[in-house]
Amino acid sequence: MNIKEEIKQSHFRNNYQEAAINLIYTFGWLANKHKDFFSQFGITVQQYNILSILRGQHPNQLSGSEIKSRMMDKNSDVSRLLDRLLLKDLIQKTTCPEDKRAANISISNQGLGLLRNIDTQTAHLDNILDNLTESEAHQLSGLLDKARG
Repeated sequence: MNIKEEIKQSHFRNNYQEAAINLIYTFGWLANKHKDFFSQFGITVQQYNILSILRGQHPNQLSGSEIKSRMMDKNSDVSRLLDRLLLKDLIQKTTCPEDKRAANISISNQGLGLLRNIDTQTAHLDNILDNLTESEAHQLSGLLDKARG
């Protein structure tokens, strides 16, 4: 179904407005698919993003500000997300020796295990866009990069 049918709008000011609205609408659709997928593991998309960042640095630690700078959602409340991951024993937090007010964060063995479990089911995430060919998905990614450029 095209965007005009989805939102019951017969016309747009121009193609740029239609593309922008379509992008926003599609973002919401895609975000809901990801939210549903990660909820079965008891985490949010943002928590998954943090765990993935930490796995990429494992066994090294990162500061909260470094994690925030690498996140897809720059508006996330990283402190709150880290507290929730800590309560679930998915990360470890230690006081920074150089700055007692700062903390160093690393992924725990339990966090690594959760990500391994999620990794076995990520085909579901890839299949969200499987109505596109590989070439179309590559082209879409390039166009999105160009739009931000």
